[in-house]
Amino acid sequence: MTTTMKPITPPVLPDQEELIKRLLSDTPLLADTQDHLVQVVNVLETYGIVLDAYSKNLVDQGEKQLLNPFPIFRFFHEGLTPKRLWDHLLGDRINFEYAEYCQKAMFWHGTGGLDAYLDSEPFQDVCQRIIQRKAQRDPLLALTNKLYPGFAPESIRSLTTIYCLGLFWRVMSDLFVDLARRYAIKEVTCVNDVVHHIRDGLVAAAANPITYEVDVAGEKIWVLPPEAGLTFLVDVAVPYVEAVFFRGMPFLGTVSYNAQARQISPDISDFKYGALYADPIPSMGAGIPPSLCMKDMFRHLPEELGRWYDDHGRGQVDVHVQICVSFQKSMFCVTNGAIAGTMPHALDTTNADEQAANRAYAEAWSGRLMGCQRGALL
Repeated sequence: MTTTMKPITPPVLPDQEELIKRLLSDTPLLADTQDHLVQVVNVLETYGIVLDAYSKNLVDQGEKQLLNPFPIFRFFHEGLTPKRLWDHLLGDRINFEYAEYCQKAMFWHGTGGLDAYLDSEPFQDVCQRIIQRKAQRDPLLALTNKLYPGFAPESIRSLTTIYCLGLFWRVMSDLFVDLARRYAIKEVTCVNDVVHHIRDGLVAAAANPITYEVDVAGEKIWVLPPEAGLTFLVDVAVPYVEAVFFRGMPFLGTVSYNAQARQISPDISDFKYGALYADPIPSMGAGIPPSLCMKDMFRHLPEELGRWYDDHGRGQVDVHVQICVSFQKSMFCVTNGAIAGTMPHALDTTNADEQAANRAYAEAWSGRLMGCQRGALL
């Protein structure tokens, strides 16, 4: 007697119309399964703990490292002690280099309202005011500013981005840790609840002002004054999603930087190296910034997620790769929440023009998502 085996049908990746449908019907991009819920909530909890450290460090840099030519102790925001220095040298620490990678991506791609303000005349004027005041007591700065007049303003611009990213991550850290709290008391029971939690948190913080004041030789100077009108969601959060989730930067060792090889687009707006596009790389090499983030999250891995990894993949052997996969899934939820929170109109609107505007917005985002790792959504 022979038994006819039915062929296994591979899962079908969501096409663009399906992505649009999900965005407009309040259906999560990530498949709403219990396995996904366990991964997403727990990996966001550990990420929230890591972001707490990242945020505190970046804000501290913004407050203390202004025009410091040699910021070699910038990672010691908790204070420099022999033990902390020794642990740092041994690698027993949070890897703030990943935070700097994200900052460089935002700084380099330069999208959104924050970057527009950094190009404005008021910002250039305040840069010159800071430089002239600080140069009175810093002969090295006075000399370098005379020889290279664009260097110091660019340094202030970079530090401003560092500080703003610290403010952004402060909100996200609290949001992710609170998500874990709500999951523990059964207020969050599905992936769509996760998306709603992120959406509501982003909307609640949307109008939070983004300001930045520094102390220069005893004088308080506004780098980003309140009258600049910069706010959390539009001017920092959305540019972060654009720069880090979508564009990113090519990692050394994974593609050739040789111009003749043409492996990297000369147009950075075409970059597709962000978190939503990335293949999980098991190298854990120091040149791969996300590997550093995975190591940081592994240090704070919740017990439930650790047990889940024991029964999936190759257990603890490839746990860093599994964290990377779960992290990517969670970033789809964050992107989902950001899109939902910035939708032009309510999803249940009956106005035809508003429905058309929502669909156009969903189409634009779905076009970007088509190039992402849609397999992660299954």
